[in-house]
Amino acid sequence: MKKNSKYPHAIQVDICGLVIFYSVFVNVIFKQKRRLLEELEDTWLPYLTPRDDEFCQQWQLKYPKLVLRQADSVPKELHKEVQEAFLILRKHGCLFRDLVRVQGKDVLTPVSRILIGNPGCTYKYLNTRLFTVPWPVKGSTIKYTEDEIGTACQAFLKLNDYLQIETIQALEELAAKEKSNDEALPVYIAPDFPRLGIETSFDGQDEVDIKSRAAYNVTLLNFMDPQKMSYLKEEPYFGMGKMAVSWHHDENLVERSSVAVYNYNCEGPEEEKEDGPQLEGRDPDTWHVGFKISWDIETPGLTIPLHQGDCYFMLDDLNATHQHCVLAGSQPRFSSTHRVAECSTGTLDYIFQRCQLALKNVRDEVDDGNVSLKSLAPAILKLGEEIHNEVEFEWLRQFSFQGSRYNRCTDWWCQPMAELERMWKKMEDATNAVLREVRREELPVKQRNEMLTAILASLTARQNLRAEWQARCQSRVARTLSVDQKPECHPYWEEDDPSMPLPFDLTDIISELNGQLLGAKP
Repeated sequence: MKKNSKYPHAIQVDICGLVIFYSVFVNVIFKQKRRLLEELEDTWLPYLTPRDDEFCQQWQLKYPKLVLRQADSVPKELHKEVQEAFLILRKHGCLFRDLVRVQGKDVLTPVSRILIGNPGCTYKYLNTRLFTVPWPVKGSTIKYTEDEIGTACQAFLKLNDYLQIETIQALEELAAKEKSNDEALPVYIAPDFPRLGIETSFDGQDEVDIKSRAAYNVTLLNFMDPQKMSYLKEEPYFGMGKMAVSWHHDENLVERSSVAVYNYNCEGPEEEKEDGPQLEGRDPDTWHVGFKISWDIETPGLTIPLHQGDCYFMLDDLNATHQHCVLAGSQPRFSSTHRVAECSTGTLDYIFQRCQLALKNVRDEVDDGNVSLKSLAPAILKLGEEIHNEVEFEWLRQFSFQGSRYNRCTDWWCQPMAELERMWKKMEDATNAVLREVRREELPVKQRNEMLTAILASLTARQNLRAEWQARCQSRVARTLSVDQKPECHPYWEEDDPSMPLPFDLTDIISELNGQLLGAKP
């Protein structure tokens, strides 16, 4: 194995609405992975478990922003409520495998999931936008399909509050360590390991900043039963065994924000191992989380055993500088992964504001049933069409692609999505108004060209994305899903639908507009 090879850190990209950037990002990751595997050839990289003498030292030196809290440090009543909540959601069929997009292909995640969090929040990963089942925050009114589901969501809100307090405390310890250089601060609290110091790179964070990095607004719940999965991949770099979740950085998070994870192995108490010959490497019957420095072949990886009720925390920039994977044990497992989702473009408030901005250019009055526009300025037309695409492809189609799964838990999203669709329909009318204007013979050629240039890119993207989403809804994998999970291509309408001002297929319109633009050039 060659030494001193350098691999760039994986780049975190906000993929919200930027499909082309996401594709480039995935390609970069696959190329880096291939280079790393070629570099290793047939050699495993070293990794450490708690049985290794240098485990604690390596954790302290190379993974100082990873914190573990064992189950006995968490209140017993909270354990009881959270673990019952997991089982309630599973009983009511509230967890689903996601149909995600990877390298241009639709694949089902091996892990079943549900997103719970602040009302109106979303979380996006692998070109899939998940919509929160709202937890009952103060001042909210949420109707759950079953009282038990409401109780479960309340339990995860309580867990979220607890983990937020624990995270703030850990971040304050990191900041204090920088100021005092106190080597006695703990990174791993457990009877078998010493209390270790933490090195940090905090540069004078104030209390508000620390709290913002722990302001968890969603939790992504995961469930997996390895006994029912015959196709778990082998960990490729260290030989750690079967992976439930491959190496990755968590996506779509506020920069340098923390992640807190609660672990629950749900099938009874774990059996104590009898004294005997020590296994080499990690115990394959026990769930572990693995950590490594991104694309680093010099530093040993770590595997941390996860027992029922354990919590671990990825603080500050650990999620960006390191990758983690989940290594399967023998029992079914739940986890609740609390995150500060980057919601600047991912809340209902945001998208409603965007819709209102686009519709400001639409006159309230209509002429012969046709919408008219206040301004034909190219910049305003361009913005309106971009927002048109955003609400259609980042919200309406994302939501309908996931079938009627959310109705299992609550009807909370029904009214907002209906309102978004109403606003989107008005944007279809606005686009039609633009097309009427550019077709007017008396319109000056320069103005027509400027208007065409402003809208053509968005219309072309709209046509391409409609074709892509329609194909995804009809894919072989999609057809295997149950009725309430089956993707729906919505909005969709036939060409002769009198309620729609424009056809679903924009091919002919785009061809016409391109012809006008080319025909006007000298």
